[in-house]
Amino acid sequence: MITRSLRDVRWVLTWWTAGVSAFIVLYLSVYGNIKQSPELYGPAMLAKFPGPLRDLMGGLEDMTSGAGFLQTVVYQLFVPMLCIACATLLANRALATPEETGTLELIVTLPVDRRRLVLARFAALVLSLLVLTAVTLLVAAGMVTLVSAGVPFGRILAGHTGVLLIALFYGTVALTAGAATGRRIVASAVVGVWVVAGYAVTTIGRSVEGIAWLKWLSPFHYYSSGRPLYEGLPVGDYLVLAGATVVLALTAVLAFDRRDVGV
Repeated sequence: MITRSLRDVRWVLTWWTAGVSAFIVLYLSVYGNIKQSPELYGPAMLAKFPGPLRDLMGGLEDMTSGAGFLQTVVYQLFVPMLCIACATLLANRALATPEETGTLELIVTLPVDRRRLVLARFAALVLSLLVLTAVTLLVAAGMVTLVSAGVPFGRILAGHTGVLLIALFYGTVALTAGAATGRRIVASAVVGVWVVAGYAVTTIGRSVEGIAWLKWLSPFHYYSSGRPLYEGLPVGDYLVLAGATVVLALTAVLAFDRRDVGV
């Protein structure tokens, strides 16, 4: 079942991987010009930006340094968001889309254990995102070397591991919502609301005391607070993301097992 699931999404995964890779190449290719213009992109200039805007972009530290540029342009917002969108699409194609088209109802009438089916679709999601992040990791590492950004591979690997984990977390959110409701729009809405709210409380929440405590409920807090590009692999934070993903996957199994499909 895992092989069949991977075969069904191979073209979607191929195009998303190519798209994210192209984004990384495009944006990292301009680093040379950024590095040579400290008066425009250095800390002194970036400090002039309004505080809420700097918070929204992850602090906007020093874009002339390799780690600062990577964090601001690649790892802070755009690449994780693209990977989350891909994960949500793949998760919806696992359960919710087949149920809405009627094909899943045919599958569950066969002698196929429901729990095994969900676990197989989850495993296919994990493998798909591993392919996406492995390829884009190599692209990012290659571009960092090409433009002489000076960021060690271990730090890039730490940052990309976070991308994998947060994309997998939200993909599993979509899978769980799809397993519980059988509706793509519900699954996508749950992911969308959680992404926007989670990102907001992790960034803007730094300056708003009333919502700052909500960061503990945000996956983005565990994704970025450890500063992997600067300090290496934040094992504790990443374990929280991985553990929450496992809990969600088990919830998806139970939700799908107890629900009438197609009703």
